[in-house]
Amino acid sequence: MLDALVSQTANGLVLGFIYVLIAVGLSITFGLLGVINFAHGAFFALGAYVAWQMYQVFGWPAVVLAPPIVGLVGMAVEVTIIRRLYGKEPLLSLIVTFALALLIEALIRFVWGADGKPFNPPPVLVGIVEAGPLLITTYRVAVLVATTATLLGLWVFLAFTPYGRILRAGSRDPEMVELLGINLPRVLTAVFGLGCGLAAIAGVLAAPLWTVSPSMAASAVMPAFVVVAIGGLGSFRGAVVAGLAVGVVMSLTIQFKAEAAAASMYALMFAVMLLRPRGLFGERWERFE
Repeated sequence: MLDALVSQTANGLVLGFIYVLIAVGLSITFGLLGVINFAHGAFFALGAYVAWQMYQVFGWPAVVLAPPIVGLVGMAVEVTIIRRLYGKEPLLSLIVTFALALLIEALIRFVWGADGKPFNPPPVLVGIVEAGPLLITTYRVAVLVATTATLLGLWVFLAFTPYGRILRAGSRDPEMVELLGINLPRVLTAVFGLGCGLAAIAGVLAAPLWTVSPSMAASAVMPAFVVVAIGGLGSFRGAVVAGLAVGVVMSLTIQFKAEAAAASMYALMFAVMLLRPRGLFGERWERFE
């Protein structure tokens, strides 16, 4: 039993880090743009499909090109569609991005078909790691390392670079940032692209673990919203803590009662919202109140 619990907890951390990558992009986009991006999960699925296509044509090394490609697609979407939603009613952004999610999923089905695509890990990462009671696949260990490195790099970027400071300031007071002479529309476009790129990284890493299919979007977007709600709007630390908590809770629930796994994350969110309505690390954001 102990071996199973330790292994399931490790698997939960892998799942949680994938959720963190999706949720951080969603939180950054919502915090700065004020847009509820229901299409975020569709960019997650698009990242997986682009990675699969690059793998089929060029091999595994080309998979790293998938997140930048999806990020550029996201920037184009922001310029053509999302930009028109700024300052509008939140319900409008929800409806438009939901329609966008359906459009992207329909395009995926048109280009790649509705059937699932097998996507095996690189040969070098095939195998099992055993350490005491812990039993985990080599690829899952690689996912832990890759997601940790990505999140550390993002934290350094946001905390210690001038552009990162602009993003954090813009999420609080975009009008002041614009008054300082910074090209705010360009910043918003870059932020949306960054959020889509993070979702695509999660899609690339999740592709060998999940079946690459159009329904991947639905499997990612709801946990991402749950993680953002639990962690707190705009909180990087909150997204990390909440994502790992959701992943571990779901994995442990699978161990004891698999059919309740999906409900477990909503139960966790309900419990946190009762105690802290703004989330674990949420603060008061005047622009949304």
